[in-house]
Amino acid sequence: MTAGEQELFSTVAITSFRLNGQFLAIAEELAAPAGLTAARWQVLGAVLTEPLPVAGIARAMGITRQSVQRIADLLVGDGLCAYRPNPAHRRAKLVVATESGREAVQRIDPQHAAIAHRLAEELGQQEFVATVAALTRLSTALATITEDD
Repeated sequence: MTAGEQELFSTVAITSFRLNGQFLAIAEELAAPAGLTAARWQVLGAVLTEPLPVAGIARAMGITRQSVQRIADLLVGDGLCAYRPNPAHRRAKLVVATESGREAVQRIDPQHAAIAHRLAEELGQQEFVATVAALTRLSTALATITEDD
């Protein structure tokens, strides 16, 4: 590793940490009017299109299974999600969004769309698309090199 590579790695890590904080702050602000937190929105959002087991949500979101389990239990307790039997695994139930959960996320959509539009205007559509591609590639590369360790 060269000093330049190490500096690039440090800069991308620190920038990612800052971005994570910025995204969490935005997510908290967007989710609050729907009665959600960023963490609850994240888990609920993971099961909007298909039911997933807790471990599947954790893998998709890059967070621990234990934290997803805690949040899923809270969402179920609030009636925003439900547990359903998993035909692929008897003990690992599926988490599914309820109609109330879908309605909560729909309440977030207008402000979510507005901030996405503002970011697209700030970056420009082409740079926005390139940024998404670069971040996706970075995430894939990190997964690849950490799986090898």
